[in-house]
Amino acid sequence: MRSKQLIIIVVLVFLGSTGTRAQSLENYFSTAAENNPGLQARYKAFEAALQRIPQVSSLPDPTFSFGYFISPVETRLGPQEAKFSLSQMFPWFGTLKAKEDAATLAAEAKFQEFVDARNQLYYKVAAAYYPLYKLKKWIQIEQENIEILKSYKEIAARHFENGKGTMVDVLRVDIKLKEASTNLDILNQEEKPLLTTFNKLLNRSAEDDVDIKVVESTDSFPGHFNKDSLMAQHPLLKRLELMRQSSEAAETAARKSGYPKLGLGLDYVAVGEPTDMQVEDSGKDVIMPMVSVTIPIFRKKYNAAVKEAQLKQESLALQQEEFTNNLISRYEQVWFDINKQEQLIRLYNEQIKETRQALKLLTTAYSNSGKEFEEVLRMQQELLKYEKKKVAAISKYKTAVAKMDYVTGAP
Repeated sequence: MRSKQLIIIVVLVFLGSTGTRAQSLENYFSTAAENNPGLQARYKAFEAALQRIPQVSSLPDPTFSFGYFISPVETRLGPQEAKFSLSQMFPWFGTLKAKEDAATLAAEAKFQEFVDARNQLYYKVAAAYYPLYKLKKWIQIEQENIEILKSYKEIAARHFENGKGTMVDVLRVDIKLKEASTNLDILNQEEKPLLTTFNKLLNRSAEDDVDIKVVESTDSFPGHFNKDSLMAQHPLLKRLELMRQSSEAAETAARKSGYPKLGLGLDYVAVGEPTDMQVEDSGKDVIMPMVSVTIPIFRKKYNAAVKEAQLKQESLALQQEEFTNNLISRYEQVWFDINKQEQLIRLYNEQIKETRQALKLLTTAYSNSGKEFEEVLRMQQELLKYEKKKVAAISKYKTAVAKMDYVTGAP
């Protein structure tokens, strides 16, 4: 019954939503979940664990034996010619149920391993997706910067021709243009390794295109997650708890295995016709019901099995405590990263706005006077720096949000 409930949970997990991000990333999550060989391996391990349940919850095979008397044993009713025996051993009451519970809980723990691997894969996909977004935006910003520098070069050249500027201004723009062109070439070369990393998580060709759709506004968080809720829903904590429960059931099974086992059997003896004299029931076959009991007097193996299960429970309880401590630490660090990037994004938005205003004033002044061109270039590079920093902060923010989903075990 419990294994059927576990299968239903599996179906619900596959049908469940993966969050509220842009639809494009949602599709990549689905593709990764379907194609990633590492995740498929985890699921196969879970399916293999399910097959353990009927193995431990079944009765041992019955025993059938046949014996033929080469020299028939003479009895008063006739010679015994052959003997058939059938017997079945039964473990102590509740032993099979305890073993089934232990195997079922162990399979559920394997399923939680699969859930954690799925969540970790989603985080890896997001962590590879947002750097591609940053690269795409940086390329776009650098291309716009080159076009602006080209326009500055034309203005500087005209001012030099009109005697309002100097040749140094033209050379300054040339230097910045070469630097921008080199940066653009490097950014274009960076795309291949990032694409390869992302596509291989989806188990597809490294050259496949990736559709980047990122909502650049920051998500709103209501505040810190409730710590008890955080501890309750992480799949690895669920796994440890299920393994502890499985060890409890294994302890019960080990205790019951040390109790006597009952055997029921039936002997059938084929009796031939007597050769000397006829009596009542002569030649009639013999049917003999049998009962047997094992006597578990060698207790070392049973006591060791009980002790093993108890020590496993203690070990798993300590692992739960350790993992909980690490999880809280990671949660606080990721929460700090989210808030940090959110503050930086606000800062860069303000700096971009003010830098654009200053650049507009400087450009107007230079167009009229032909002076302070160096300050125009410097302000343009400041704007370029803040725009790139904002994009990088957005990328880090989105990645941190994805990591928070993993740390909290969010679906």
